[in-house]
Amino acid sequence: MYDTVEKEGELIQEPGPTKETRCKEIERSIIKKFHKDIWRRFTKAVNDYQLIEDGDKIAVCISGGKDSMLMAKLFQELSRHGKRNFEAEYLVMNPGYNQRNLEQVLSNASLLQVPVTVFESEIFDAVADIEKSPCYLCARMRRGYLYHKAKELGCNKIALGHHFDDVIETILMGMLYGGQIQTMMPKLWSTNFPGMELIRPMYLVREADVRRWAWYNDLEFIRCACRFTEASAACEEKEQISKRQEVKELICQLKEKSPFIEKNIFRSVENVNLDTIIAYKKEGEKHYFLEGYQEKGKERG
Repeated sequence: MYDTVEKEGELIQEPGPTKETRCKEIERSIIKKFHKDIWRRFTKAVNDYQLIEDGDKIAVCISGGKDSMLMAKLFQELSRHGKRNFEAEYLVMNPGYNQRNLEQVLSNASLLQVPVTVFESEIFDAVADIEKSPCYLCARMRRGYLYHKAKELGCNKIALGHHFDDVIETILMGMLYGGQIQTMMPKLWSTNFPGMELIRPMYLVREADVRRWAWYNDLEFIRCACRFTEASAACEEKEQISKRQEVKELICQLKEKSPFIEKNIFRSVENVNLDTIIAYKKEGEKHYFLEGYQEKGKERG
């Protein structure tokens, strides 16, 4: 690897840092420069939500984007500096990426020294002709393939790279477009794969900090590699902005008026007061505030 530098008015090439050196620098940046914004928030989520237990074997799922690649490095650092006894399998599922995107994923894994296990699926082909909610179907199929492969490898958990911004966007999307209050949980049991658990250790990490980490280390990752978004830029401009993008822009606008908006959205699902809720669901059963209402009045009367 060579770097182009200017000396005495001439551009010349000099040997650049080796992959080994670059990887060490990237790892050091996580623990040093981004200690407060990334490393501390990652370990806080792991500890506060009890995401990792001794004896766990975790399938760390890597899509090839910035979030999941950073998560893989965080797991490596945790195994080096943490006190938890766990194993990690780094999974890359190829749902039908074009060759350029697949090479980018594998190149980054090599640079970051993440020992990935790649397995094939044909998800992009399966949803290619679906007109209604192809993204929803694609996401569900991806999750199923990941659970299946993780179980095959003897894992009891899969880790996904959803971050803080994903969480608060999901809260608002549920309210504005779904007519419900719900959130993306830090961990949950699988309904179709008994004994398997999904965890989100990036739960408290901000997307802006993930971007800063990637920019600081001069790293490039694939974005959405779906065939629908690869079609053409002109086609994208004609399509309606996704609901998640609308909510993301709304949060940005609200943040300009109050810097506490994002934290307050997050805290809203931590401070739910059932005494002030008209109705709620628990384990699929709906409950109304009128249940026991008269009895409470008599007790207080």
